[in-house]
Amino acid sequence: MASTTFADRPIKKLCLFDVDDTLTPPRQRVSKEMADVLAQLRKKMAIGFLGGSDWSKIADQLEINSGNVADKFDYGFAENGLIAYKMGKELPSQSFIKFVGETEYKKLVNFILHYLADIDVPIK
Repeated sequence: MASTTFADRPIKKLCLFDVDDTLTPPRQRVSKEMADVLAQLRKKMAIGFLGGSDWSKIADQLEINSGNVADKFDYGFAENGLIAYKMGKELPSQSFIKFVGETEYKKLVNFILHYLADIDVPIK
């Protein structure tokens, strides 16, 4: 396991990886070789992953030798950043619809749809 702090890692950078087509083939599990490379890299710098899938799908893809995937990366972002982990702990998140309220959200969506419908698009 890597250090729980970034201060003692020699490279003071964060290296983020997309899951599908970078760490794994699409919807496939991470190879042992890739997992080993990531573990070695994590000793030198902070690492993280990001993906559009939900947390459980990403966790399935990145799981090797069982254990919590969030503990193997310094940062993890699922659902395009809606779900985030830092050092194995989930960060607070907020749904946009819950934040603005459903009524205001509907007003916004209707405004955008009307705006787009009224755009005069030149014929190409």
